[in-house]
Order: sequence, then C-alpha cells, then structure tokens
Amino acid sequence: MLSSLSSTISRLNLFCPKPLIPPSLSSCLKTLKPLPIIPRWSCLHSLSTHSTSRLSTSLKPQFDALVSKDDLVVLGIETSCDDTAAAVRGNGEILSQVVSSQADLLAKYGGVAPKMAEEAHSQVIDQVVQEALDKANLTARNLSAVAVTIGPGLSLCLRVGVRKARKLAGSFNLPIIGIHHMEAHCLVARLIERELEFPFMALLISGGHNLLILAHDLGHYIQLGTTIDDAIGEAYDKTAKWLGLDMSRSGGPALEELAQEGDAESIKFSTPMKQHRDCNFSYAGLKTQVRLAIGSHNINPEIPISSASSQDRRSRADIAASFQRVAVLHLEERCDRAIEWARKIEPSIKHLVVSGGVASNQYVRARLDHVVKKNNLQLVCPPPKLCTDNGVMVAWTGIEHFCMGRFDPPPPADEHEDYVYDLRPRWPLGEEYAEGRSEARSLRTARIHPSLTSIIQSSLQQQ
Repeated sequence: MLSSLSSTISRLNLFCPKPLIPPSLSSCLKTLKPLPIIPRWSCLHSLSTHSTSRLSTSLKPQFDALVSKDDLVVLGIETSCDDTAAAVRGNGEILSQVVSSQADLLAKYGGVAPKMAEEAHSQVIDQVVQEALDKANLTARNLSAVAVTIGPGLSLCLRVGVRKARKLAGSFNLPIIGIHHMEAHCLVARLIERELEFPFMALLISGGHNLLILAHDLGHYIQLGTTIDDAIGEAYDKTAKWLGLDMSRSGGPALEELAQEGDAESIKFSTPMKQHRDCNFSYAGLKTQVRLAIGSHNINPEIPISSASSQDRRSRADIAASFQRVAVLHLEERCDRAIEWARKIEPSIKHLVVSGGVASNQYVRARLDHVVKKNNLQLVCPPPKLCTDNGVMVAWTGIEHFCMGRFDPPPPADEHEDYVYDLRPRWPLGEEYAEGRSEARSLRTARIHPSLTSIIQSSLQQQ
C-alpha cells in the first residue's frame, strides 16, 4: 500500500522557490464519514521539502475517506509583526487566539526595530503557541496541519515563526502550509462573511502595504494598485509620533482619537498623486507636508500630548484631522478608479473587502462605505481584532489552501539548525494589471520572488 502511494503522492511546496503547485483537491471537501481524530499523514509518502511534484487524482478517493473539511484543525502562526497564534477548525470555528504584543518596543523605537523585534519574537513564540493549543483544549497530535506566514515581511521576524512551525510540524509529522501575509488579510473576510464568493475586490491597508486587488479565485489575484513609497499605516504612525502621541498602542488609534477634536479643513494638505490616473498610492509627500505644518505651528514632538497646552493641543488636533481627511481621500479616489477597472475585467463583482490594520479605523470604514454604496457594492470588513495581524487569518488561509491540495509534507523531525528557510520578504500577491503599471523605481526593484498568482497559474497550465 505504501509503495503504491509513494509513487503518486505529492504536494505543493510553498517553502520551495521552484514555482509548481498541485491541482485542486476539491473532493477533499466532501464529507464521507466523520472521524473522531484527525488522521496522521504519516501513512502518505513524505517527500523532500525541496521536491515539487503533484498529487495524483487517483488518490482523491483516499483523501475523501481520510477527512472532511469541517474536521480539519489548523494552527496558524504569524510573526511578521506581533507574535500571534490561533487554532481554527475547518467549519470556521475559532478555537483559540493568542497575541503577544510588541507595543512597548514600538513605543520605545517609534516603529519596528528588526533586530529587537526578532529577539522579542524568539523569547515568546514557544509560550504563544502552547497557549493557543491549551486554550483550544488541543495538543499538537490533534492538529491536521500547521500554517505559517513566510512573506512578505521582515526576514528576521519571519524566520522565528517559520522555525517554530517547522519544528512543531516535524515533531508531530504534520503537513505545513506556507502563507502569503497579504492573502491572509484578504481571505479572513471569507471566514467572517461565509457568503463571500469569488470574484471580489479587496483593499489591504497596513503599516507596510497598500494593495488594491481583484480576487478572481483562491490564489489568483490581479494587482490594480500598490504602494510606490510609504503605506498609509506608516504615515499614520509617523504623524502620530511627530505629534507627540502615545505610541504604546500604535500611532493609528491615537491619531484617529485626536483627530475627532480637530478641524479637518483647517490645513489644506494636497491630495497625493492627483496628476496620476492610476490606482497606486504614495504617502511620502503627505508626510513631508505634515512635518512642515508641525514646524510652522511650533509643535515640539518631545512634549507629549498629555502635557501640551490647550492651544498646542488644538493645533495638533487640527493637523491630525487634516492629515486623516487627505490620507483617506487618497484611498477613496484610488478605490473609485479601481472599481471601474475591476468591472471591466469582472462585471459580476459585488463586494469590496477592506482589511489590514488600518481597516480598524472607523473613519476609514465610514468613508469607504460611502464609496462602495455609490458604486452599488457591499463593504466587507473583518472585526478590528481580525484586521490587525493575527493567527486566525493565517490558519484560515491554510485551511483554504489545504483543501486545494496546496501544502508541504512534514519536515524532518531532526532538521539541522543551520537549515536555510525559504523566506519571502518581498513577495507580490498578484500580477499587475496592464493599465495600472507604474514606472516607479521602487516597484521595479521589489519583485524578488515571483508572485503567488504566477506560481499557481503556471502550475495549473501544466496540468
């Protein structure tokens, strides 16, 4: 039995640079017989982590009999920012979610300090994972697979999560699923809104990314617009720091709160990229305008907002409100154009998903809700705790890909400490829309890895 299986088994290797992905395992979603314990995959031939072959369709009946989607339990590990881990069942039930925040480091350094962040990750990752299992009343033996973010993000931070995931998967003979961080932000909306079907649009906004995509299908994305310099979340954080706000809970929420006290029309900041008829984003120029305004109002960022005079506080609030109005107006204008482009490609789209850390901002949600209603679409936003980086989104995305046959075999239990992990700090999600291509140098140099979409599509064309 084992020898016959070994000649035909294969799985997707998202940890391997070679871009081949196996065909859909849609039949694994069928419920044939509930199983009390998720079966171990040790009965299947375990390939090298650098092999790229395919799962034979002749094995689909065996997979049908092994497990149904609802019985899957996947542990998600995310270390691109905070340390988070979560266990999610295939039916969408969130069994646990644990977050170990690095807010103190963010406040101390005014942003992410990669080496310090890596050390902080290493100190807590074992505890975070164990707590996620304990809260779910599980042991690693109850898991179906482990999903972990492999990019994009800071390599030093990603390595901590990948190392832990591979150690856990190797020790308990578990399949492992490499996850694209931005795809996870996109797909978590399908966990919350179970009626959300492909195709749909997504705006993904965070500290490091602004991304407008058309999601054709799982693993098939068209990039309509992206960041050519700074992302909106980074602009929020820097502005908050310059205004002397409390950075312990990150700058975005503090700035949003202060902006409610200010006059959003008091300072006439210019909207970025008005002359460019595309869907790309730029916040570097707006940040420069903010710094000039802070200087002209004689605001000392070393004086915290809590110690500012009433007049000084008013000036800071006006700058915060004016910045937020223009920063979000830039999102609105780009989304409006992206909807027009997306409908040329997929006239049937009905939803715009807005996710990522900045999607927690209520002002952002309200303004984008206005945009989608004007275009007869529906806005889908995950709850704030699932907008920021979290293990739930990684686990759920792992479930979606696992059921399509996109996963790696268990790593060796005795993997050498010097093993070189396949991390993808710059990893595009989709292929650029022809009309949306930018000649910006930052975009030309960022494509280190082939996009997730190109990897999957090139594989499907070979079937």
